[in-house]
Amino acid sequence: MKLNYDAATDSLYIHLAERPSVDSDEVADGVVLDYDAAGALVGIDVQHASQRADIHRLAINHMPLTHLNAA
Repeated sequence: MKLNYDAATDSLYIHLAERPSVDSDEVADGVVLDYDAAGALVGIDVQHASQRADIHRLAINHMPLTHLNAA
């Protein structure tokens, strides 16, 4: 899973899988779910992210991490 934040557009994209998305569904104003060809969720796009969440803080609880990359 990867988190990407773009300050210029104030958008947060949560990559849940490395598969390409082929379909999208806006489930709330500015929140789009992306799906792969099999209908599995592969990403979440959040527009105006700084207004919806505290993007300056990230907490990870009880994740079975085997590898962690920091950019």
